[in-house]
Amino acid sequence: MKQLFFVGLGGALGAIFRYLASVVTSKYYIGNFPLATFLVNISGCFLIGVLIGGLSSSSQNSNDLRLLFVTGFCGAYTTFSTFAAENLTLIEHGNSRIALLYILLSIILGVLAVWLGIKSHHAFTTC
Repeated sequence: MKQLFFVGLGGALGAIFRYLASVVTSKYYIGNFPLATFLVNISGCFLIGVLIGGLSSSSQNSNDLRLLFVTGFCGAYTTFSTFAAENLTLIEHGNSRIALLYILLSIILGVLAVWLGIKSHHAFTTC
């Protein structure tokens, strides 16, 4: 139960910071490039790297902090950070082909899934 609390608390904070980043960015930036998402994704990748590096201990406090910040906060702030960290782990363990496959499939199928979701919504609303 304690683990769920840490993940939930971190997730709530991550979602709030994600929203604030979008609000602040849109206040100062007017353009076509999705700057808010880009900044969140890159800062989230940096943050998850710092956290993974700093929380490498196997102590209970370290595990709780990992759940709070890595799984909860970064998971809600941006799942791209987890995606990037997983790919780095694959590459570091000599699984570059799997990493490349994961990257390509995630991007291509992710974009396709969004498109299909939009199209299916339109199909159901016109019936």
